[in-house]
Amino acid sequence: MKVQDTDILIIPGYTNSGPDHWQSRWQAKLSTARRVEQAEWTKPVREDWVAEVVKAANEATKPVVLVAHSLGVAAAVHALPEIKDKVKGAFFVAPPDVADPAIRPRHLMTFGPYPRDPLPFPSITVASRNDPFCRYEVADEIAGAWGSFLIDAGEAGHINSESGHGPWPEGSMVFAQFLSKL
Repeated sequence: MKVQDTDILIIPGYTNSGPDHWQSRWQAKLSTARRVEQAEWTKPVREDWVAEVVKAANEATKPVVLVAHSLGVAAAVHALPEIKDKVKGAFFVAPPDVADPAIRPRHLMTFGPYPRDPLPFPSITVASRNDPFCRYEVADEIAGAWGSFLIDAGEAGHINSESGHGPWPEGSMVFAQFLSKL
């Protein structure tokens, strides 16, 4: 699949993805990419976030590829019962452990637990060994339940601009290869 053959939905996490974040950079470079906007980025409500993912997918005129980071992964996965027939693939990065009672802010737990059913389309999950929002072993278990190919990003933090992943060329190359195989 080529970029022009798909609608790429960029699904940021808690507080959105700023201009230096890899999601924002990819959105600017990928001609069919568009951001799923949320009314409230700093006080996320699961039902509202999921509804916006569903709305964006339903507005798509081409097969959908999800590109979700952090809490955006949780919103995307919870939206799947309503959009799975439109989605052709998903690229999930740094899913937070939304079932961990130590997660802060605590209202992020309202996005948990993750459904554990296998995804009905190909997916990649990229996880870091030192992500402050999810232990690698938890990400491995979640990806395994989904049937998602897990990529070990090493000690990459939360894979965002704060951890030095602005352009994130390695991620871009993996995504391009993933897209070409859909």
